[in-house]
Amino acid sequence: MTTRNPQSAGPSAGPLAHLGRLIAISSGKGGVGKSTVTANLAVMLAQRGLRVGLVDADLYGPSIPGMLGIPGNQPPAMSPDKKVTPAEAHGVKVISMGMLTGDDKPAVLRGPMVTKYLQMFVTQVNWGQLDVLFLDLPPGTGDTQLTLAQTFPLTGAVVVSTPQDVSLKIARRGLRMLEQVKVPILGIVENMSGFTCPSCGEVTHIFHQGGGRNIAESLGVPFLGAVPLDPSIVDSGDSGVPVVITAPDSPAAKAYGAIADALMGDLGQASGLPVPFDWHITEGIGRPTPATPAPGVTSERPLALDYDATGLSVLWSGDRLQKIDPRDLRLSCRCAACRDEMTGKRILNPAAVPLDVAPTRIWSVGNYAIGVAFSDGHHSGIYTFPALREIETAEAEDV
Repeated sequence: MTTRNPQSAGPSAGPLAHLGRLIAISSGKGGVGKSTVTANLAVMLAQRGLRVGLVDADLYGPSIPGMLGIPGNQPPAMSPDKKVTPAEAHGVKVISMGMLTGDDKPAVLRGPMVTKYLQMFVTQVNWGQLDVLFLDLPPGTGDTQLTLAQTFPLTGAVVVSTPQDVSLKIARRGLRMLEQVKVPILGIVENMSGFTCPSCGEVTHIFHQGGGRNIAESLGVPFLGAVPLDPSIVDSGDSGVPVVITAPDSPAAKAYGAIADALMGDLGQASGLPVPFDWHITEGIGRPTPATPAPGVTSERPLALDYDATGLSVLWSGDRLQKIDPRDLRLSCRCAACRDEMTGKRILNPAAVPLDVAPTRIWSVGNYAIGVAFSDGHHSGIYTFPALREIETAEAEDV
């Protein structure tokens, strides 16, 4: 399978630069409220002044038009340059198969037609200038996910799950699939987190509690937040006016606001190495420029990277310099080829790793990790920043 080069959390480049950041909203299974999360996040960011577009990439089960109050029986117009004019609702520009087929007519499509429509929805729509384009994916790990990941420079993906164990296990598989096709994981959202009784205020955790945060921590990806189970979310979605508009002071709307802040804050240029970067060490090109931390800001991201014969140097906030031996870095890889995915036990045979192994390339993976390729041919290692800090160092000092 061919995959594009790793990208990170920055705006699109080249002919898609006008689309801003392309963010996929994903889920391993259906029924977790992914489209509801997408619609509310899009409207929330539009309310805050961002130029937002939304592609309903679930061609077989489009639901975004109904959630945003867009009629399904009014085909979009064409601009003079033969591009589709998107619908607009609550400040968000939208394109969806539901606008082309109506409410009752099914989309009967084979794989090649799915690819054609997805490409059209991104490249043949008159989006204008956007700050962010959300892609509401169908559940699963099929053609749609692969097409988008391999065709467009995705900034990253947000994975939505419920706290239910089976949902979290499937979300984990979906997350691993996104990592395999080099899509940075921007974070996990736990939907339907708990039900608050409108009479007494008691919270009942119908689908367990804290599963989304636990899986985020275990995988080393950001936990963006939890959205409570609230009937007003359903009522608002059915009416075509999202809950962030109908009940802006509700716990659900506040949760969406916090998730939007976490998401866009993580995409911003917070203190730490600028992204994207793709450092080809052996060729001497692409080394990231050291960051200058903002006064009083403690960054969880490295401030600088350097490499020489003694190893990889990583500068963290507080002027802490970490020096990692090249072979220790290789042996610390946590990818599925080097560690058992369930137990975390190392399956890599240290004897198979050359003593003189060295990194040949380092690239950014979102704002949460680096990818490393090595001289022994291994190139699937992703080191989250917490995991990188935990590697036993050859030298650690304050400078």
